[in-house]
Amino acid sequence: MSLIRSWVESANSPTHPFPLNNLPYGVFSTADTKKRCGVAIGDYILDVQALQANGFIVFGSVFNDPSWNAFMEQGRDHWRQLRERLTALLAEGADEQEQLAAFLTPIEDAKLHLPIVVTEFTDFYASKYHAMNVGTMFRGPENALPPNWLHIPIGYNGRASTVVVSGTKIVRPCGQTKALDADMPSFGPCNRLDIELEMGAIVGRPSEMGTSVSVDQADEMIFGYVLLNDWSARDIQAWEYQPLGPFQAKAFATSISPWIVTTDALEQFRATTPERERDLLPYLRESKPMLFDIDLEVGLAPEGMAETVIARTNYNQMYYSAAQQLAHHASSGCAMRVGDLLGSGTISGPGKSERGSLLELSWGGKEPIKLKDGGTRSFIEDGDTLTLRGAAHGDGFQVGFGECVGVIIPVKE
Repeated sequence: MSLIRSWVESANSPTHPFPLNNLPYGVFSTADTKKRCGVAIGDYILDVQALQANGFIVFGSVFNDPSWNAFMEQGRDHWRQLRERLTALLAEGADEQEQLAAFLTPIEDAKLHLPIVVTEFTDFYASKYHAMNVGTMFRGPENALPPNWLHIPIGYNGRASTVVVSGTKIVRPCGQTKALDADMPSFGPCNRLDIELEMGAIVGRPSEMGTSVSVDQADEMIFGYVLLNDWSARDIQAWEYQPLGPFQAKAFATSISPWIVTTDALEQFRATTPERERDLLPYLRESKPMLFDIDLEVGLAPEGMAETVIARTNYNQMYYSAAQQLAHHASSGCAMRVGDLLGSGTISGPGKSERGSLLELSWGGKEPIKLKDGGTRSFIEDGDTLTLRGAAHGDGFQVGFGECVGVIIPVKE
C-alpha cells in the first residue's frame, strides 16, 4: 500500500508519523476544552467528540467519556466502521473538509492524556535475545533460559495504578537492597535504574472467567498497540525477585505513548515469529503472522545535553507475539477485560546496539555506554530524559507511534 493522501497537507509528508494510513487514537485537552477523544492526522488532532455531536459519525454516547474504553467495547465491526469513516472524511477531495477544519486542533497546542482507563497490566519476558543476555549475566550461557522459557510466554502481573502517559516525570524509586558483602539489607534510593523498550498491546474485547481463547481469537481481541517503557530498579529487583518475581522494582512506574496505533493500521506490516527449537503446544500455535515489522529506538539525553540514540531494534525480534501472550494469559480461565494492557517484555535483537535495556547495553555496568557529550552511562541518572520511538515503514509513508518520554527526577524528600 502507498500513501493515502489527505486534505490535511501535513499528513502527506513521507516522514510524518501520522498520515491518513495511520489514524492513531488518543485523548487530549486544550486551554479551552476538557479531555476528549481525538484522532491524530498530520500536525493536528481531529476532535472525535465534536464529530459525534455534529452528526459526522454515529456511535451512540461512547465518546462522552474521555477514554476509548467505551468505544472498544462495541467490538471489531465498529472499530473498522469508524476507521473507514474517518478515512473518507479526511481523504483528499472530501466534501466535508471545510466543516471539519473547525474540529482540528494543532497537536502543539494540546495536552495529551492516557488514551484508555487501564484496567489491568501484565508484563512479559518474551524476547529470546533479552532473556539470553540477562540469563547469561546471572547464570552463565548454559543456564541462561529457564526450563519453561521455550514453551510458554513468561509474565507477571503489574500495577495499572502507575501506568502513566508519555511526558510524566518519574521519581527515582526507593526500596530495599542488599550489597554482596553486606550482612543485612538497607533501604534507600535505587542506584541501578533502567528502562525496558517494549510494545504494549491493548485488549479491546473481554473474555469470560473460566473460558480460554485461541491465538486467532486473541489477535481479534487486540484493539491496538502503544510504545511502553517498563521502568526497572535493577538493584531492588535483584534482592526481591526470588521466589515470586518482580514486585517493587517494577511497581513504581510504567510509561506509555499517548497514541494507540490500531491493529488495522498495522495489518500490512505483519511479520512471523522465529523458527523454534521446540514445537509449542497446540493452544499457542499461530495460523498466520502475528508480529509486526516496527522499527524502534531509544534516546538518552542528560539534563541540558544532546540526545544519544543508545539502541535500535525491531518488534519483529520477539519470540512470542501479543496474541500468543493473550491466549496464554486466558488459558487458565483468567478473565480478560477491556482496557487490559499487555507489555511485550524488553525487545532486544542479536547485536549489541539492538539491546532494549541499559542492563544489557552496559552488560550489568561493566561496559558503560558512551554519550555524545563525552560522558558515559551504565544506568539512568537524575535529570536524564529517556525517549522511545517507533514506526512501521511503508511505500512513501510511515505509521508512527509518536514518542514515549520520561524524565527522571530525584527522590522526594
